[in-house]
Amino acid sequence: MLSSVKLKHEMLKLLKEDLEFRYAVAGFIGLDEILKRLDKHEEILVKHSKELVKLREDMNKGFLRHDAEIAKLREDLVKLREDMNKGFLRHDAEIAKLREDLVKLREDMNKGFLRHDAEIAKLREDLVKLREDMNKGFLRHDEELVKLRADMVKGFQLLEMRTSALGARWGLLSEEAFREGLKGILEKNFKVKVERWISYDKEGFVYGYPNPVEVDIAIHNEKIFLIEVASHIKSSDVTIFKRKAEFYEKTTGKKLDKLMIVTPFIEEKAKEACLKHNIEFYTKTE
Repeated sequence: MLSSVKLKHEMLKLLKEDLEFRYAVAGFIGLDEILKRLDKHEEILVKHSKELVKLREDMNKGFLRHDAEIAKLREDLVKLREDMNKGFLRHDAEIAKLREDLVKLREDMNKGFLRHDAEIAKLREDLVKLREDMNKGFLRHDEELVKLRADMVKGFQLLEMRTSALGARWGLLSEEAFREGLKGILEKNFKVKVERWISYDKEGFVYGYPNPVEVDIAIHNEKIFLIEVASHIKSSDVTIFKRKAEFYEKTTGKKLDKLMIVTPFIEEKAKEACLKHNIEFYTKTE
């Protein structure tokens, strides 16, 4: 007979190597159903193991594909970085060129501003010089005008003295003779050109009806003076004289510098009219 140790060894060996014996033993001990389930689970595990292997293979393929795509993306990224670096270098060169052009433009602008400042300063100097020359010219003309007025007053006074002496001697005072005497004195002694200006007023501007208009014109240093010589001046005579001046300017297009009346007698209202119309009058002093 076999010993218990050997028997146990043989039984374990049979259970391990003999499937039918194992089932028979399992059935005897109530494990038949458990063994069948274990076998089924083993089949499932084997199947899952195969699927896991398949999954691992698919994942490896996917990783390989992704690695290839990542490598391709890395290559594209490297290429993009190279292109960007080239673009940056090109842009840096263009920006440097633009900066140089901007510096050059600023230099040209500064030179232009300096040149314009110099020209403006020169123009300002010329303007100051012109103003000074004009002021000197105005002062000189004012002095000449004052001297001319003084000379004319002196001439009128001299004329009045001579005509008064003639009137006292012969007992008459002729306007025409007075006018001719005034013309002779001014032209001979004061270099003033005196002439008679006559024009037909067809619109009746001066007298209210068409009529010839006669005035005496004195010209000195391109200044024109309108002179009225009469033995007696009323306020209406002043109004007509003012219209004669306006008619002269309208007809000739020349601007009169002064209006003057010479008379031995002028009424008070005529004096007021002369002051109103800025007309100088010269008469006998009381």
